Amino acid sequence: MATWRLLATTTVLAAALSACGGDSDNNDNPAPVDPPVVTPESISLQLLGRYKSGQFDASAAEITAYHAGTKRAFVVNAQKGAVDVLDLSDPANPVHADTLTTESIGEGTVVNSVAVHGDLVALAVEAPTKTDQGHLALYDADTLELISTTMVGAQPDMVTFTPNGQYVLLANEGEPSDDYSVDPEGSISVVDIIDPASPQENTADFTGFDDRKDELLAAGVRIYGPGASVAMDLEPEYIAVSADGGKAWVTLQENNALAIVDIAKAEVTNIVALGAKDHGEDGNGLDVSDDDGAINIVTWPGVKGLYLPDAIAAYPSGGATYLVTANEGDARAWGEDNAAYFGTEDAVPCDGDVTQGFVEEWRVKHLVHANGFDRRCGDDLPAHLRALAAGALLNPETFSYCGATAGDPGTCRDDEKLGRLNITWTEGYRTDEAGNPVMFNEQGLEDANGDRLMYDNLYAFGGRSFSIWDEQGALVWDSGDAIEQFLTGDECMLGSNRDIPCKDFFNSNHDEGSALESRSDNKGPEPEGLTIGQIGDKHFLFLGLERMGGILVYDITDPTTPIFQDYLNTREDWTTEDPSTVEAGDLGPEGLVFIPADQSPNEEALLIVGNEVSGTTAIYRVESKLAD
Repeated sequence: MATWRLLATTTVLAAALSACGGDSDNNDNPAPVDPPVVTPESISLQLLGRYKSGQFDASAAEITAYHAGTKRAFVVNAQKGAVDVLDLSDPANPVHADTLTTESIGEGTVVNSVAVHGDLVALAVEAPTKTDQGHLALYDADTLELISTTMVGAQPDMVTFTPNGQYVLLANEGEPSDDYSVDPEGSISVVDIIDPASPQENTADFTGFDDRKDELLAAGVRIYGPGASVAMDLEPEYIAVSADGGKAWVTLQENNALAIVDIAKAEVTNIVALGAKDHGEDGNGLDVSDDDGAINIVTWPGVKGLYLPDAIAAYPSGGATYLVTANEGDARAWGEDNAAYFGTEDAVPCDGDVTQGFVEEWRVKHLVHANGFDRRCGDDLPAHLRALAAGALLNPETFSYCGATAGDPGTCRDDEKLGRLNITWTEGYRTDEAGNPVMFNEQGLEDANGDRLMYDNLYAFGGRSFSIWDEQGALVWDSGDAIEQFLTGDECMLGSNRDIPCKDFFNSNHDEGSALESRSDNKGPEPEGLTIGQIGDKHFLFLGLERMGGILVYDITDPTTPIFQDYLNTREDWTTEDPSTVEAGDLGPEGLVFIPADQSPNEEALLIVGNEVSGTTAIYRVESKLAD
């Protein structure tokens, strides 16, 4: 039998021990007693409180941070371009206390990320034109006064401190302009803040890899932006830091890779390709259609999943460091609203303008239609794909299971099969040793004068999973199809009261009601944000599902055998067509922060989650189950 209880702070435990006579030699002046380490058997979540910004689907609650000294949460409100400061003195009833703006840094600047260490608050500030250089802004957590600013790379998207507080690190994503005419270099800023009033910025950039492009491509790093050097193409997304503050790991999301950084030297020491998972293997199935009227998680030979991780965190286990990634799967899609990129309707050949954007995402049914690409001209045909070929085929050996033959995709492109799945057209087709496409004719025969690509594999976006990697970037464990399988199970329930079957709203989108399977064709539940909390001797992962919503909890103490703990999804309304018209609860978790009990405003372990769609900040109580 086990007992559920809330973990108290170490000071409370120490006081209890002292009251029981902790020092038998001198009870009048007892010596300090180290409290015992209380390690739970398992944990679960309960909704404790919620702050409502009043803004729906406007990214009014994104990245979160917490300052123990003032009992305040800091929440990025992209709708304001600022940071909401919430008083959590009573975490069941969060109250808006103040707003941190960056108007003094520059008109039109916006905040992308926030972090707290000691009594410092760090903001990643994007320039009004995102391709221009951004700023790091440091504030006093008590007074909220601006201490200093320093220039960093273009589009700083994430900010974090090293554990000792000596450095602030920023992932400068450097996304291109919408028409891809400007593509700034991605980089990682390493800012020494020994003197917060006078930060010293150094840049870990990728220019040293510019002459190693072929090597990186051969290893599997995705470098494919039009006209981009390696440094321009790499886009840092999220940072994890080692416990000793010596090393950082940075997700290069669109590139499906990790950068490893020597912090003291401000140097990128390695770039590691993450590879792809095989959705043809048992345990790696997925539901690929949003239009078949049924949940159908099965394996699909020839379909690969690019991990393309967003959030990453590091934690120690067995004397080594391990990394956890949320395999969201973002694609490059620039110029989506520019008709010139997609050409003139019925133009043959399609006259889309490759200088007006870059879109890599397309459905299988459009890619391998027997009549070629031009049938989609003026609609959604990517200009860069049309510049490469006039059509595409499926390898009849790999895809024979859905009827593919030479020159004919068979039933593979049917909606209830692979047709609805969104994939990248930029890889998977057959190439020669130089990386150039091997061309085929309409009959499926190799032909130097042909105008068809031959896809041996199809690459989907995201792993629909979380993964654990070693510190060299080698895969240790992946959750496979466990998340989608769980969401179909009878034990999975939605709502703060856990009374709505998950399977009734499987793979729903987060901005509409009654959307069963609406994300099955595109990244599924979409794991995006995560954080790790230590309770006693155990490390627990809190993983946010961007589309389906909710927080998954795993015990990851042993990185080779994570153990499921809980799932809580506090979206309350799942049927109203427009959830902005009702009190729908929490939709679209983005940023998560764990508060240990000894730093908590109520002496209980808590989890703070910013929800970008509902614009709410949810406060969860972390309950621990202790073995008798």
